[in-house]
Amino acid sequence: MILDFEPGDKVYNPSNKDWGIGQVQSIIKEKITVNFENAGKKVINSKNIELKKVV
Repeated sequence: MILDFEPGDKVYNPSNKDWGIGQVQSIIKEKITVNFENAGKKVINSKNIELKKVV
């Protein structure tokens, strides 16, 4: 699986829109650490949760 994210990208979680916009902090294998404006820092497993890039 190739992820189309890199640190600094702005993303959101369509399943939890109340988390707000997040900024990708790091990517290690399928784990993406994102700092969300309303939910704080979350470690997302990209195999289980789909993130969308803010364009």
